Amino acid sequence: MQQPRTNHAIRARELRVIGPEGENLGVLTLEESLKKAEALGLDLIEISPTATPPVAKIAEFGKYLYEENKKSKLAKKSHSTEVKTVQVKLATGDHDLALKAKKTSEWLTEGNKVKVDLFLPGRAKYLDEKFLKERIERMLKFVTVEYKISEAAKKSPKGMTVVIERA
Repeated sequence: MQQPRTNHAIRARELRVIGPEGENLGVLTLEESLKKAEALGLDLIEISPTATPPVAKIAEFGKYLYEENKKSKLAKKSHSTEVKTVQVKLATGDHDLALKAKKTSEWLTEGNKVKVDLFLPGRAKYLDEKFLKERIERMLKFVTVEYKISEAAKKSPKGMTVVIERA
């Protein structure tokens, strides 16, 4: 991570300044913002150098770096999405489908992908594909969270599979 410019290393003439409590102090000249930062005994840190005018924050530099490091570590952790699996059969009842859909909704809310397996024993694998897709749709109607289909329904060794994720 590249270190942000601080205090006298900042090159911009005008800055949009954010105060130590997160309040917007408006667009100030570099000199005015440095004086404000010094008066508070804090540093002027250039947060967004590419914006026009660049954005700077009045804060303690060490504390700012610590917070940013913490944010980036948290962001790295939260990207792991799991693929959870729900298995339904042709004759699964509406109540059971509602229970499975409730669990599916919870997983989608957590940010996981959900693989819905329509299990087909024996000769059921050769049933009409349109009929099988309707059976999967029947289960998906119960899902309460907004979702999108990331992998369309396709034949699998167990029967038919569709993968959904949060919209």
